[in-house]
Amino acid sequence: MTQTNDKLSRREQILQSLALMLENNPGARITTAALAREVGVSEAALYRHFPSKAKMFEGLISFIEETLFSRVKMIVQSDGNSLKQCEQILTLVLAFVERNPGMARIMTGEALAGETDRLRQQVSQVFDRLETQLRQILREAEMKEGLRTQASAIVSANLLMACIEGRIRQFVRSEFKHPPTQGWDDQWPLLAQPLFRNP
Repeated sequence: MTQTNDKLSRREQILQSLALMLENNPGARITTAALAREVGVSEAALYRHFPSKAKMFEGLISFIEETLFSRVKMIVQSDGNSLKQCEQILTLVLAFVERNPGMARIMTGEALAGETDRLRQQVSQVFDRLETQLRQILREAEMKEGLRTQASAIVSANLLMACIEGRIRQFVRSEFKHPPTQGWDDQWPLLAQPLFRNP
């Protein structure tokens, strides 16, 4: 039992160290040798917990998915109106990457350069799931609230996601100097106001 707990805590320590290195070394490619030094173990010890570096990145991508979508589920189940739910989901994503700059590098794919294509596909699926959720909220707005989007729900959801992805890329490009939530309170109304047609 203790061994299992030790193994789990070591796995978590490895993932936390990898995320921290991604944050502290913007633009740098993380090697397993450097990660092993950061964790304070040998490379062989790293591979006892993860068979490859790709599996370590998969662990971080899983953390991103679990963190975001557990909260998205709560937002969707709340009694907020469609616009509020869209705002809360987009703000959630921006606040998450602001608190976890290393994850921002993964979400833009910048940290995955030279890694297996499967990892980039997994990240792409995270954004696809978020966009699908926004699309569903916008479609249900007509049934629940009698609201219709100016453009189709597909086009509108894509516009919202393009804005969010752009802010995350700016955050990474600035080496985390420009927080993705900065100015968001003023920008959201500019996006939200023309989203639906006038009744």
